[in-house]
Amino acid sequence: MGKLLRDAINNKKVFLINKLIKEGIYKKNNTHLFEMTLSDLQEEYNKISDKKNEHLKH
Repeated sequence: MGKLLRDAINNKKVFLINKLIKEGIYKKNNTHLFEMTLSDLQEEYNKISDKKNEHLKH
């Protein structure tokens, strides 16, 4: 994997981790956020975003 792609993945992971931490999420099923894959982080972030959006609709 090229350095540019690796950096992009790492930057996205850091972004998602920071967003999840701001929501009070530090671990998922005894796994620290920094140990999770980009896909897993994105999935958790999407769950939080969906809940927030659903709350705003009501």
